[in-house]
Amino acid sequence: MKLIYAIINNDDSHSVQSALTKSGFQATKLASSGGFLLSGNTTFMICSEDDKVDEILGIIKDHSHKRRQFVPNAASYGNGTYTDFPVEVTVGGATVFVTNIERFEKV
Repeated sequence: MKLIYAIINNDDSHSVQSALTKSGFQATKLASSGGFLLSGNTTFMICSEDDKVDEILGIIKDHSHKRRQFVPNAASYGNGTYTDFPVEVTVGGATVFVTNIERFEKV
């Protein structure tokens, strides 16, 4: 048995959750935020039989999309003055961890 932690951009979380539910998988949904952009994410915890992991990962991959966006960036010119200018970064996609689990119960 495996426990899958999937960290998904908030823009994709509804699509991922709907696809998981439609395929018969249950997930616990947690609000989370990234450390780099401090933007909202959703972390899904999904317990699964070993042979279903690839199917779940496929669903997550199909419904989590990378995109480019501009974020503010403060830069110094070395003389004590700073300016804000946007920098383009890639956001979205999914970060997934799969771990072994000894016991799973729904009480």
